[in-house]
Amino acid sequence: MTRLFCLPLLIVLCFGSLTAAAEKPMNVLFIISDDLTPTALSCYGNTDSKTPNIDRLAAQGTRFTHAYCNATYCGPSRASFLSGYYPHATKVFGYVSPRPKIGDRPTWPQYFRDNGYYTARVSKIYHMGVPGGIEEGSDGADDPLSWDERFNSPGPEWKAPGDGETLEGNPDGKRPVVGGNTFVVVEADGDDLVHSDGKTAAKAVELIEQHAQDDQPFFLAVGFVRPHVPFVSPRKYVDAYKPYSKNALPEKVPGDWDDIPKQGINYKTSKNMKMDLRRQKKAIGGYYGAVAFLDAQVGKVLDALEASGEADNTIVIFTSDHGFHLGQHDFWAKVSLHEESACVPLIIKVPGQAPAVCDSLTQLLDLYPTTAALCGLKPQDRLQGKDISPLLSNPKEIVHDEILNVSPMQNGFLLRTADWAFIQYNEDASGGVELFDMHKDPQQFTNLASDPDYADLVDDFKARLADKLQELRTNDLGS
Repeated sequence: MTRLFCLPLLIVLCFGSLTAAAEKPMNVLFIISDDLTPTALSCYGNTDSKTPNIDRLAAQGTRFTHAYCNATYCGPSRASFLSGYYPHATKVFGYVSPRPKIGDRPTWPQYFRDNGYYTARVSKIYHMGVPGGIEEGSDGADDPLSWDERFNSPGPEWKAPGDGETLEGNPDGKRPVVGGNTFVVVEADGDDLVHSDGKTAAKAVELIEQHAQDDQPFFLAVGFVRPHVPFVSPRKYVDAYKPYSKNALPEKVPGDWDDIPKQGINYKTSKNMKMDLRRQKKAIGGYYGAVAFLDAQVGKVLDALEASGEADNTIVIFTSDHGFHLGQHDFWAKVSLHEESACVPLIIKVPGQAPAVCDSLTQLLDLYPTTAALCGLKPQDRLQGKDISPLLSNPKEIVHDEILNVSPMQNGFLLRTADWAFIQYNEDASGGVELFDMHKDPQQFTNLASDPDYADLVDDFKARLADKLQELRTNDLGS
């Protein structure tokens, strides 16, 4: 009798356990790099830079080829996609938290926390100074309300033992290795765990292992700081890009700057950084080495998710806060609204969705409403991004007719459509405009804005930009 009674009871208990497991909401694993241009990844077509782990994720998920940040440097970009508002809605243009501007409105991770998720960040998610904040192990512009737990990953950065060279402002080679936002390459001694990103990967692995079997779903945000300058990597990651002289520079066109408005000349150029061709090639090799180091850390996190048994119940996102120039137009770094700086890599893997490549326009602001929708959370009309989950099942869908990206440092605005890139400096266009046919001129060498044949199109874009700014300023923030 006891056995006859226990067997049905066991079946009921097991069925109940399976039902509960099936009803557990999907986890979110958000991985963000810093200053990563998509053109530095092999899954985006780079034949020199090798990124097997990010490629692996791209082969399993949807890789977006026309994804854009909403601001072209760290502070306003991160404040934007984490708060759900455009920079010109919150007026957060610097390296600060969006919290004073949004009040008690939940940020992206906070909304998941409010809906029963365990939320944690490892290293840089909100803005954090690199290298200074990483050396100090500080919280930067973090938002405590977003997280149940927060972990920093201090590292030696430019002070790491090894072979280093300052490439910027060092034409005679006498300048020592320095800190700050400076182009420095360090072939570092020691292993991955000496450095911030190695520690970040290790902590992320630990947290996945701790929370994988919990009944509570998790939202884990993992912030890597490479390939942000200084380009510091353990030696083994740089070796593939040596000798540095073999690294190819992008095409250089005589008179390239002649049709770019003064405000559109980037803040870092080969000229003002005093980088000759040798140093430029070494900068590319150092950057690729930092990308290889990043890729290896991403691989550790993905391996841990697979081993945890939660991969089939976890949305994985990989992206960057903005892109990065590697000598195109003799521009370097971020800020510019040209394609290399404005674009970001974006890969989204959702359980049950077939792998795909999507050429439709997307933006970082879309991540908040998209993940909320995928996880069954109530939509928030106040959010200024869009739910792009339809693109996961049908990559040919169109969610955006245009994307707005801004460079507050240049007082510049980019309206990107499927066919055109329109850049305007100052809201009244007094700083000049640029117009590029992105099918015929994807490298943006020919500014068509002054061509009379395109005058009507330029006027149309000016009007569309004014309308877009008016629209985003009409919000619940009272701004």
